[in-house]
Amino acid sequence: MYFYAARQPILNRNKELIGYELLFRDGVDNVFPNIDGDEATTRLIEGSQFNFGLEDLTDNKPAYINFTLETLLKGYPTILGKDAIVVEILETIQPGKRLLAIVKDLKGKGYTLALDDYTHQPVWRHFYPFIDIIKIDFLTLDTDNIQDIIANLKQYPHIKLLAEKVETHEMYNLALELGFDYFQGFFFSKPEMVQSKALPPSEMALAELLYETSSVEINLQKITDVFERDVNLSYKLLRYSNSAAFVKRAEVSTIKQALIILGANEIKKLLCLLFAAQVSADKPVELLRLSLTRARFAELLAISHGQFKDTGMAFLTGMMSLMDAILDQSMESVMSKLPLSDEIKAALLKNEGLLAKYLNLVKYYEQANWSAANEMTKELNLGGKVPDAYHEALGWVSEQMQLIVNEK
Repeated sequence: MYFYAARQPILNRNKELIGYELLFRDGVDNVFPNIDGDEATTRLIEGSQFNFGLEDLTDNKPAYINFTLETLLKGYPTILGKDAIVVEILETIQPGKRLLAIVKDLKGKGYTLALDDYTHQPVWRHFYPFIDIIKIDFLTLDTDNIQDIIANLKQYPHIKLLAEKVETHEMYNLALELGFDYFQGFFFSKPEMVQSKALPPSEMALAELLYETSSVEINLQKITDVFERDVNLSYKLLRYSNSAAFVKRAEVSTIKQALIILGANEIKKLLCLLFAAQVSADKPVELLRLSLTRARFAELLAISHGQFKDTGMAFLTGMMSLMDAILDQSMESVMSKLPLSDEIKAALLKNEGLLAKYLNLVKYYEQANWSAANEMTKELNLGGKVPDAYHEALGWVSEQMQLIVNEK
């Protein structure tokens, strides 16, 4: 039996990752809507215990997991460590004495407790002393309702507010103004302001590349591998290959192709220039993580599908798909500066072509939109390979992010 789950990042006010909500699915054909909450939670816990640890999905951050009344009564949260999870009490549970007793017991054992998709009822005040986080759905509740909830929580300053389904930067700004502490959604997938942001490539990657290019015979595959795990460095490479210094411009479909077009001498020149100009700067780490996850996931889909001779095109499409948010520019502006192939630009700008289908499938997984993911999986005839590709991508990115974080 396979274990499948997706994850959605939860960020603090500084856009730093604090945890992931885990979202269960049961294989390729049995999408979440056909499974009740008890079974979903049970399978999720079972999978994390017997298939692989939570740390594989959450990069050692807390896992936010939904619990029904039945799974709470059975004591399922205590199967997992108090530091490993946040117990989310589903909105379908009616507040009562049984639930209150469970909440008090879990709080006494040191667990972090959250109310999911909260709508205010006076009876919940009995629970407030034991609740750490309240999640509010920004797509469901209007500003007046949210402000009423905040007013009722004034006597309980220990409770953190988490805004979920934050889909736009405007919604994110509103949540900030209202005093929310945590945020869940896809607000960071669009540019935040109309100005350019420079992101320096990692010093470690540059040092490694300088070493690899110091010999007469350079190892093109090793250099390609280093570029492919650093989204900032890849962007610099593509910009450089499209600069006025090169009379002949060529379309680029993969990182390796860009390196071949430049040639050894120009690669060395570029690396020396970047290394000399390196300055410290804050990085939106979760954007980098998501960008790399998309890249590797799309590449693995392309490998399974077998329709591309060079699956690096899918990798590059995934990597570039969040460059608008990373650079705070529109995707149109970003694409105008890069010598990417028409096929990649069509996917990113027009949502057209096979590469766009890979990218859409990746996004469906991010959003836990299992119904749409299932339809796209069938359309591409990928069978049961997609969930495994997603988990493999998460593992690969986790390894790469350790290098990125350690060098800061």
